[in-house]
Amino acid sequence: MIEVEHLSKSYGSTPAIIDVTFAVEPGEILGFLGPNGAGKTTTMRILAGYLPATGGTARVAGFDVHENSMAVRQRIGYLPETPPLYPEMTVEGFLHFVARLKRVPAGDRQERVEYALKRCNLLEKRKVLIRKLSKGFRQRVGIAQAIVHDPPAIILDEPTTGLDPRQIIDARNLIKSLAGDHTIILSTHILPEVSMTCSRVVIINRGLVVATDTPENLMAQLASGSRYELEVDGDAAVALQLLEKVPGVISVDLMPAENLPEHRHRLRLTAGPTAEPAPEIVAALVSAGLGLYQMRPVQASLEDVFLEVTTEEKTLALEKTSGFQPEKTPAAELPSGFQPEKTPAAELPSGEESEKTPATQSVSGEHSEKTPAPQSVSGEQEEESKQVGSSSGATAEENPFQIESETLESAPTWVGVNDQRPVYEDVDLESDLWASDVKDESQKSHNN
Repeated sequence: MIEVEHLSKSYGSTPAIIDVTFAVEPGEILGFLGPNGAGKTTTMRILAGYLPATGGTARVAGFDVHENSMAVRQRIGYLPETPPLYPEMTVEGFLHFVARLKRVPAGDRQERVEYALKRCNLLEKRKVLIRKLSKGFRQRVGIAQAIVHDPPAIILDEPTTGLDPRQIIDARNLIKSLAGDHTIILSTHILPEVSMTCSRVVIINRGLVVATDTPENLMAQLASGSRYELEVDGDAAVALQLLEKVPGVISVDLMPAENLPEHRHRLRLTAGPTAEPAPEIVAALVSAGLGLYQMRPVQASLEDVFLEVTTEEKTLALEKTSGFQPEKTPAAELPSGFQPEKTPAAELPSGEESEKTPATQSVSGEHSEKTPAPQSVSGEQEEESKQVGSSSGATAEENPFQIESETLESAPTWVGVNDQRPVYEDVDLESDLWASDVKDESQKSHNN
């Protein structure tokens, strides 16, 4: 249903994704995982036709994203990380609007809107303005607009952001119920949600795909050996030395523990793939006089897998394997013998007083009069030199040609090349705005 082959995207010399390749089978839910800035959103935007790729191909339902963009958009439902909503619309009105945009036949629109409202638990909010909804309900409206036209493929970027625990469970059940009839790509940071929802996982880091498999296989690959957590009473150094000597034990680590009694410690032990050293561990601790309060086997979680495969060392090794070399921007070179021009210091003319303002040059090349520094003269008013068009801080009354920023913002917009009058968006051309001009012209003709 969705095929991505050697997809790459760069912003200038900065790569966002590098040689990304994966496939999603019909009816499958694929979890797309990665830390912030890994390239998840960039990949989803390319699949949705929002961004062009620098290299590679992407196909949805057999249509190339770049060559048949409109055909792809008709077959996907896309929920960005921030839902694209119109807050002045009601929930039902917005879904009708989206259904029209996505070319749902007029006879099927009401049925499709009712379906989306029901699936997303929005029936009680159908007449409410979107701006009055909480963030959780807005997220539901975003999911509803993604499924209103019944697309075969759905792309969800962080669909549970801002939802409370109960709403997360509802959203999870909704996504699982859509599987089978729809192919879904789900991006999320909630790893337990992926393990309970997705049938397969793609993990991306620094633009590279570092792992692709089912959650169970990924956890089994990481948990290649046995792991145990122990709670031991006694000297921690002695316990570490004893357990490291047990046959089959690979490593023993002291874990941070809070709210434990004094002299009690928590240890994590890793054994080999075929080793089962539990009896030997107990015997070693008891023979040394150490107390064993707890010992339990630990299975690797999807979080452990995520942290393991997104380490910087593994990603750098994968970059070397892929042969990717980031493009370097060369430093700007100056011509041989080039000497930067130095601006000479301002010099006062001989005999001029420093208090006088130097003459400013107008556009025509003429010099304006020099304005002497203000002097207090008893009983006389100081004369000020007013120059039209100068930038010496004159007010609007002193300088009639001075244009303020507010005037520019409220200036009318000219429409078309041959238009003769400015057009205001909120004023009709036949209004009293132009009636005053007609009245002035008629008064002049009457006086003549």
